[in-house]
Amino acid sequence: MNFPVTTTSLSRVVIIFTGGTIASTLDREWGGVVPSMSGGEILARIPGIRSVADIVVHEYGTFPGPHMTIERMLELSGIVRSYVEDPSVDGVVVTHGTDTLEETAYFLDCTVDTPKPIIVLGAMRNSSEPDWDGPRNVRDAVAVAAHRSARGLGVLICLGGSITAASEASKTDTQDLTTFTSFDFGPIGRITNGVLILHRRPLHRESYNVHEVPSFVPLLKSYAGMDETLIKGCLSAGAKGLVIEAFGVGNVTPPVFYALKDAAAKGLPVVLVSRCPVGRIEHIYAYEGAGRHLHEAGVIFADFLNGQKARIKLLCTLGAGLTVDQIRQAFEWADAEGAIHP
Repeated sequence: MNFPVTTTSLSRVVIIFTGGTIASTLDREWGGVVPSMSGGEILARIPGIRSVADIVVHEYGTFPGPHMTIERMLELSGIVRSYVEDPSVDGVVVTHGTDTLEETAYFLDCTVDTPKPIIVLGAMRNSSEPDWDGPRNVRDAVAVAAHRSARGLGVLICLGGSITAASEASKTDTQDLTTFTSFDFGPIGRITNGVLILHRRPLHRESYNVHEVPSFVPLLKSYAGMDETLIKGCLSAGAKGLVIEAFGVGNVTPPVFYALKDAAAKGLPVVLVSRCPVGRIEHIYAYEGAGRHLHEAGVIFADFLNGQKARIKLLCTLGAGLTVDQIRQAFEWADAEGAIHP
């Protein structure tokens, strides 16, 4: 489906500026690149941007990606929600550091229930570089947010002309301009030569009424010879839930299996994902520590989510007050529906 982005009247789009590389310049005093530009300064360097939409600027901060916390995501979610509830606003754009962009985007997807487009973008080059990609990404994101055809698609990520669903996108390259990719399903669409091209809808979406989030929900990664030390340490520190990246289709070492089994038996929501970048976990193997026994022991299997996004979803479901059984249903949606349809 191809949709020209030009319209006869301008849509109103709010841009919330949070910092990141897109707002960064080379600072000799700091000895490197740091976020320093305001939203107004960024827009001043994008010719014709105000002909794309009626733009409202919201200056949230100049945070680098690693400084974005769950608490800030929750605050940002409230700000976005207040704007989309305004009948005069047609869409929202959020600028963000790419290091944690996929987590904030997915948090917004899980906590803001609206048909209005919400587009999250960043940049892989800072404004001191001659090939700064910030202006194009802002212009593209504003054009998508202003377009009625982007309604009902949830939160989208827009970089380098590629549009991906927040629930599916992962940062895949430390340098490439199109670093965000959906390994399993591909992009939602592209914006090319002033035309929005949509291929499909996101595979699965749901949102939760979240007013607070637990303070400690850790993410662990399986490795050869892993024992129970880290898991027991997390439980002793008061973890409210746990996400672990397993081997392959969902297998762990024997010591980890018994530690996870014990945690699940005590009512702790334990979510399992694969450390592989492509594919979902399954109940195939049945040896000690294998996926079949993990699932039988009460461990929750995450459908098509990587570790960092599974953690975001677990935080949101816990913050919404869901029970362990309800959390399982939220994560194991593919099995519950019996089939997967776009």
